[in-house]
Amino acid sequence: MNKHLKVFLYRGLVFGGFGPIVLGIIFCIIEISDVDLALTGKSMLVAIISTYLLAFIQAGASVFNQIDEWPLAKSTLIHFTILFITYSAVYVFNSWIPFEPLMLLIFFFSFLIIYLIIWLTVYFSVKAHTKRLNAQLVKAQKEQKPSL
Repeated sequence: MNKHLKVFLYRGLVFGGFGPIVLGIIFCIIEISDVDLALTGKSMLVAIISTYLLAFIQAGASVFNQIDEWPLAKSTLIHFTILFITYSAVYVFNSWIPFEPLMLLIFFFSFLIIYLIIWLTVYFSVKAHTKRLNAQLVKAQKEQKPSL
C-alpha cells in the first residue's frame, strides 16, 4: 500500500472522531440557546456520520501538503479540491445548504476565502519559524570553535 495512502488513512482514523465531538458541542450550544431543534434518529445518525467523514478527510488530506515530489501549487490545489468536493457534497446531502447554483457559488467563494486565509496563515507561520531556526543554526555554527 502506498505510504501516503497509509498516512491519509491513519490520520483520518485518529482524528475522525473529533467531528462528532464538535457536532455534540454545537448541539449543546443550540440547546443552551433555547433554540427548538427537532431531530430524528435518522437525522442525528446522518449528522454524526457526516461530521466523522468531514473530519476524517480533513485530517487525511493534510498528507498532500507533505508529498515532497509534488510542487506546492499541485499539492495545494489537490488538497483544496478534495476538501471542497467533500464539504460541498456533505453540506448538500444534509441540506445544510440548498442545491442551487447561486448558493453553491456563494459557498465556493466563502470556502475559497476561508481556505486562503488559513493556508496563508500557516504558510507564513511556517516560513517565519523556518527563518528563526535557520538563524539559530547559523548562530550556533559561528559560535563553534574550529578544532585543530
